[in-house]
Parts: sequence; structure tokens; C-alpha cells
Amino acid sequence: MILLMIVLFLIGYICIALEHTTHVNKAAPALIMAALLWTLYVINAESILVLSPEFQQFVGKAFNVSPSMEGWNEFVTNTLPSLPDLHERCISYVTGTQIIEHLGDTASTLFFLMGAMTIVELIDVHGGFSIITDHITTKKKRKLLWIIASITFCLSAILDNLTTTIVMVMLLRKLISDSKERWLFACMVVIAANSGGAFSPIGDVTTIMLWVRGNITTGGVVPSLIIPSIISVVVPAFIVSLMLKGEISSCTESVDGAADKTSNYVDERERNIIFFLGVGALIFVPIFKSITHLPPFIGILLGVGVLWTYTDIMYLRKHTVPANLQGRINNVLSRIDLSTIMFFLGILMSVAALQCSGILHQLSMFLDETIGNIYIINIIIGMLSSIVDNVPLVAGAMGMYDGVYAADSPFWLFLAYCAGVGGSMLIIGSAAGVVVMGLEKVDFFWYVRKITWLALIGYLVGAFYFIFQELVLIPMFQ
Repeated sequence: MILLMIVLFLIGYICIALEHTTHVNKAAPALIMAALLWTLYVINAESILVLSPEFQQFVGKAFNVSPSMEGWNEFVTNTLPSLPDLHERCISYVTGTQIIEHLGDTASTLFFLMGAMTIVELIDVHGGFSIITDHITTKKKRKLLWIIASITFCLSAILDNLTTTIVMVMLLRKLISDSKERWLFACMVVIAANSGGAFSPIGDVTTIMLWVRGNITTGGVVPSLIIPSIISVVVPAFIVSLMLKGEISSCTESVDGAADKTSNYVDERERNIIFFLGVGALIFVPIFKSITHLPPFIGILLGVGVLWTYTDIMYLRKHTVPANLQGRINNVLSRIDLSTIMFFLGILMSVAALQCSGILHQLSMFLDETIGNIYIINIIIGMLSSIVDNVPLVAGAMGMYDGVYAADSPFWLFLAYCAGVGGSMLIIGSAAGVVVMGLEKVDFFWYVRKITWLALIGYLVGAFYFIFQELVLIPMFQ
């Protein structure tokens, strides 16, 4: 059954990659894959879970059993199989514990994504991004590439890479009219966003995980990873810049005609207020999380509520604005691409099924037993994070090496770099890539042909610099 789940995941992955060939929206195979993986898992839950440490703890609590550590394996092996209704209890554990926990984690990501997209769309529909685009006057492709990559890299260290990507894609739509020409810049945004989030403790979900658990600290991760992260952007950006010639095709009109008409009814003061409220709400999210320890989606919902209140009050004073041209949030919500949301749901829940069934943990154990070298293991984990979600990979590594390595050890720092930057190698390997794929309809195989090798070179050069830094530079100056 485990082999069947792996095969099913690979088939679903191929169907997602062939979206532009089959003309079937990638959300469809993602949702089918998630449903079938969980179905296979729950059908065979008894044989998979019987020796699972998590289920052992669950059954121990359910039956009020507190055996000693020495006798626990004997209890599981000899007693557990003979317990009445074991199959029903396995199903209860999967449906009432595992799937609910992972659905909660997935929902928090989706609500955050929807909130961030709503804020960005609200700024866009009122012409707020003109504050930035008006200051980007260059028409030269090479110069624009470096400007976009630099802004993205810096923003993703403050915001998360998901929010940064949404903002930058909206900016690109204002700057470049040709969609295929915009793809290249959007894909560089993916690389820059993932790299910028890798050296910041709040820039990527994996660094947040390691930071919250105490595996890395701000004083350890920033100085150790900032240069490798910069290298992982500069190298592919330099190669791409050598390929670019001439000037960009500037946008002569708004990407969305309705948005352009809406902005005509808003004066400069109101436009600026919406822009700074929106950007402030996005920047406030990591601050809110660090203060309250609540999930990021709570902070983003707070920001949406504040903007919703302001825009509704603003339009109460604008009686001459037609209802269909008012940029109220209830109108803006219709502009959000729900197929991207559904794709996220399918992918995250599919990976959750692989995690719960122990497949990802077995993969981590295999790497540890066959390779052993922490640098090679982390490089492989980074490459794997371009195929499956980096969150369960990092979670598995944290579980395997918990207590083995001290805080800010090379293992944890390199894991943060590899898991964050490695996702750029495939467009569905990171949240930033999935957003670009959804918003810009970037073809999977186009990304593989044009971008994957660039991301791989940047990733490896940055990784080799980190290893050189840890093995040569740091001992030299100690």
C-alpha cells in the first residue's frame, strides 16, 4: 500500500506538470491526488499505524495505559493487535486526529494566502502600486531585473516569501505588458523570494519552525546565511542578465480595465492611505506573531478587517461612484484566483498524507543511514524540497536530530538554507512558485527548461560557500 501511495503521488505530480498539455487545471489532479492518498491511507491504517510512535502514544492514552518504557514494545507487539476494535480505533485516529491537525495547518496557510491576496488586490484596484512603479523609470531589461530581484530579496526577509511574491507579481503586471516576457521576471522573483526568506528567522515557514523550536537564533542565522543567500540570487540573476537585451514592453494600459476606472474615483491622499495601510498590515503580521504567538493568518485577517472598515467608510462619502466600480473588499474578493487556493489545498493535504503514513520519515531515515554526512544530507533535502513541501521534510529532520545538534550548529543553519533556497528548482517546490504558477499561468516545463538549471547553480554555489565558510573561514579566524 505504501508503494501504491508513492506511485499515486508521482502520477498526480506528472498530471500537474502536464497542465498546459492536457488543458486540465492543475487544481483538479491535486485534489484527486489528496483524496485518493488519504483514502488509501485510512484503508490500510491498521498495518501502517500499529508500530507508529504517535499511535502508540494515542492508544496508550485512549486505554489509560502507562507501561514502562522497557515493556512498551512488548505491549505494542503482543497486546495491541488483540485489542477489540483496533481497526475502528485506527480509523478514529486518522480521521479524528491526524487529518484534523493537518487540515488545520493547511487552512491556516490558505487563509493567510487569501488575506494577503485580498490586501494586495485592494491596493492594486485603487492604483496604490503606482507609488512604487512611478519611481521605477528604467526601460532596460537588465537594470529592471536587478531592481526587481533586489526589492524581492529584501522584502522577503521582512515579509514572508508568499506575500512578497504576490506583491511583486502585481508590480510586474504594472511594468511589463507581455505575459511571456513577464514570466522570466516573475520566475526570478521566485528565486529571490526563497533566497531572501532563507537567512531571516521570519522570512520562510521553515526558518520560523527552526527559530520557534530554538534550533536557530537571529544572531546565528543572519550572519551565517546572508552571504550564501545573496549568492544564490546573484549567480542566476547575473546569468539571466547576460541573456537580456533591449528594453521592456511597457504597459500602456491597466491589466484590468475595471481597476483602472476604480482608481479614477480615488484621490491621491486616499490612494496613499490604502497603500500604506495595506503594506503596513503585511509588515505587521510577523510583528503580531512574535508578540502574540498566534498563527500568521490571525494577523492578516486583522489587517483585512482594518482595510475593509476604512474602504467602506470611504465609499460612504462617494455617492457618485457606481456600485460596480467601487473597490470595496466584497467586490475585490471576486478577483481572487480560487483555483490557486484549491491547488494549494490539494498539494498540502497530499503531502500531509505522505507524512502521516511515515513515507517522508522513512526517506529521512534512509538518507541518514546511507549517507551520514550532514552537508550532503541537507543538500539532498534541499533538492527534495523542490518536489515535496519543505515543511514536512524539515519537521522530519527536526524530529530525527532533536537534541543531537546544539542551537546554531552548522546542521541547523545549513538545513534552513537548503530547505528555503532548494524549493526554487521547480515551480511547484515552494509557496512562491505555486503563487506565480497560479497568477501568471507559468508552464511547468517552460520553468524546467529556462529556470531550473539557473536555480540549481545558484543553490549549489551558495551551498558550497556555506561549507567553505564553516570548514575553512570560521576556523581560520577563531
